[in-house]
Amino acid sequence: MIAKNKKKSAGFSAEEKAAMRERAKELAAEARSKQNKAQGESDVLEAIAKMSEPDRAIAKRLHTLIKEAAPTLSPKTWYGFPAYTKDGKVVCFFQYAGKFKTRYATLGFSDTAKLDEGNMWPVTFALKKLTSAEEAKIVALVKKAVSCRGRMN
Repeated sequence: MIAKNKKKSAGFSAEEKAAMRERAKELAAEARSKQNKAQGESDVLEAIAKMSEPDRAIAKRLHTLIKEAAPTLSPKTWYGFPAYTKDGKVVCFFQYAGKFKTRYATLGFSDTAKLDEGNMWPVTFALKKLTSAEEAKIVALVKKAVSCRGRMN
């Protein structure tokens, strides 16, 4: 007789389930309207306002930096996180540390950002604090992400 493996999968955490529910709400909202940039801006600012410090301060500054570096990007929420899109596709997003109780926040870029450098390159960056050095790197990455989008295969 073969013994059955009695281990059960822990499944999704409560935070992951909440993020998926938020994403479902976002998809429903997008289906009801054509990505209204003003509504997206409002949603992002509302999401940022709900964050605790230091995540809120980082998110506010990132929002300003991204809007200035790439005014063609449209803000919206994506799984409850601030995100910035071009032609309906997410280019970059901010995942705050408090959401999943991690020790740092992250700034991520999707495959549409085309930050390609050879066969391997970073697409997610840990953020604990923003100084002028990090801000300069972020602005350069966002500009590169937007300018390279037209060269997708």
